[in-house]
Amino acid sequence: MTTQTLSAPTPRTPLQEFWYYFSSNKGAVAGLGFIVVIGFMAIFADVIAPHSPSDQARDALLLPPAWMEGGNWAYLLGTDDVGRDILSRLIHGARLSLAVGMVAVTASLAMGILLGLVAGYFKGMIDTIIMRIVDIMLAMPSLLLAIAIVAVLGPSIVNAALAISIVSLPHYVRLTRAATMAEMSRDYVTSSRVIGAGPLRLMFICILPNCLAPLIVQATLGFSSAILDMAALGFLGLGAQPPTPEWGSMLADALQFVQRAWWVVTFPGLMILLTVLAFNLMGDGLRDALDPKLKQ
Repeated sequence: MTTQTLSAPTPRTPLQEFWYYFSSNKGAVAGLGFIVVIGFMAIFADVIAPHSPSDQARDALLLPPAWMEGGNWAYLLGTDDVGRDILSRLIHGARLSLAVGMVAVTASLAMGILLGLVAGYFKGMIDTIIMRIVDIMLAMPSLLLAIAIVAVLGPSIVNAALAISIVSLPHYVRLTRAATMAEMSRDYVTSSRVIGAGPLRLMFICILPNCLAPLIVQATLGFSSAILDMAALGFLGLGAQPPTPEWGSMLADALQFVQRAWWVVTFPGLMILLTVLAFNLMGDGLRDALDPKLKQ
């Protein structure tokens, strides 16, 4: 008579567990794949783009996409009103949109974490002052506030990124403050305070790592909002200035040709739509993977 030894399954590592829950959301995986493709295009835009985004072919004005009658396979997605290749401008525009989104999200996330930690940890008058300022900012439409900031500072890509980071700030402050106040009552924080940990160590070493999960999800969703706001500012002429290739400004330049040359409007709009959708889908997957309450 033989006995069989039943071995327990090998536990997953944290990374394996994260990928298990993240990959169960097919939409999130699709969004991540699209973001990887867009990021690759942005990094290697100078190599991938078939033409320079500023090259003008005077004999190829408003050419339709290559598969349509009258199209030219040298310009796969057609050309705009001054003969510039739309595909090349979309690829270079991805670099600008992702760069602005990264800068805006990083700046607002860093400042929001700092203010939220201070408000949630010290409470009292400091908390009241910070949160009332945040409430005032939230009382104004974010796009109108961004337009006002850019109008004061002057239209440019740098000022647009600064405006987007400012209008995104309240969401990170409120989220960090709520997570900090929830963690303050935990036993590990009390134990750290008893053994002599100072405020800085408690905030940044003990509390902050346990608040990162919702902040990562919010930053991912904020990335899509930053791209959308950047496109809106560019559409209004307050962001990237011509001839810089940017999706919003490409839409603005093509409005007068929307009836006779649909491709000059459709492709930049699709890039904005698909990129924002991809970040939102990935944000949903991150929420499923990082929130313990959503795990089966």
